[in-house]
Amino acid sequence: MIEQAFLMEIAEYTENKIAKVVLNDSLVITDFLVKEINDTKVGMQYLIPAALISLVTKIVLVDHNDSAISTNEVYIPIASDTLLLQTIQVKEASA
Repeated sequence: MIEQAFLMEIAEYTENKIAKVVLNDSLVITDFLVKEINDTKVGMQYLIPAALISLVTKIVLVDHNDSAISTNEVYIPIASDTLLLQTIQVKEASA
């Protein structure tokens, strides 16, 4: 079993690694309303302006070197400015 303290260190590393969000390979978001660690979860909140995008189909978390950390295919219609909450949970998994 992995110790809780180590899982928390990995969550902290992950939070520090995330520099920006790229939506649909074109809209770059660098301003997070919230980007924090809660136990072994990294929580992020960011605003998606409806004036710039009407549908989100891809969310990519990117590091400071512009390398993708996480890529997710989604379907999120944006009718008005939208606050998106994204969470990454660090946990031990058994095979």
